[in-house]
Amino acid sequence: MDLPASRWRVSVLRRGFRCLLLAPSIVALPATASAFNLEEIDSPLINLFIILSLLAFIPAILVMFTSFTRIVVVLAFLRHAIGGQQIPPNPVIIGLSLFLTFFVMSPVLERIQSEAITPYVRDEIPLGDALKRAEPTLKGFMLRQTRPKDLELFMKIGGMGRVKGPEELPIRVVVPAFAISELRTAFEIGFLIYLPFLVIDMVVSSVLLSLGMMMLPPVIVSIPFKLLLFVLVDGWNLMVGSLVRSFQ
Repeated sequence: MDLPASRWRVSVLRRGFRCLLLAPSIVALPATASAFNLEEIDSPLINLFIILSLLAFIPAILVMFTSFTRIVVVLAFLRHAIGGQQIPPNPVIIGLSLFLTFFVMSPVLERIQSEAITPYVRDEIPLGDALKRAEPTLKGFMLRQTRPKDLELFMKIGGMGRVKGPEELPIRVVVPAFAISELRTAFEIGFLIYLPFLVIDMVVSSVLLSLGMMMLPPVIVSIPFKLLLFVLVDGWNLMVGSLVRSFQ
């Protein structure tokens, strides 16, 4: 009487374990497809080895395939513009960036899960088909945030010819182009963030110089005014809202 139940539990645990291994490497599936010809791989052990290997690349995947780079760079610019060297501390900056990344990427991840991950976990499709289904969704997100100039740069470096559309570009071209586009966008936002705080620094420095208080560091006086300005304009709401909307 207990044998069928035991087999059912083993089956459930096996599927749950496979889902757990596959979920962190969802965004890495297209990269794996371009590196291996997984259509010819039928061994579950080899598939499991590939998935376990992908876990070591989770930090690089998070930075290069998602919106994390833009968010964390902008928040770091904000911290330096305010003048707080460790306020907010690094764990807060990284934690907020991670949750904002999950929020921004949730539509992409949900679509990949429904089209590729769930059928694979249910043994409805092989791993190779899961990779093919996941690639267009992830590539589409990156292409929407990538400048054509950056795509052309890596196409020239790679010696590629003309393609019918950006969606036909290989993932090895899209990923670095997406990364430098995200850095450019983050620096543009950081420049705009610095401007109002720079004005406060210049005004405070001029006032202290006119009063002859040259021994008093302007940063000590300007930080309270920067914090007051940031609070009055509801800076966190404005900053987070602008960051999230910049991906839409």
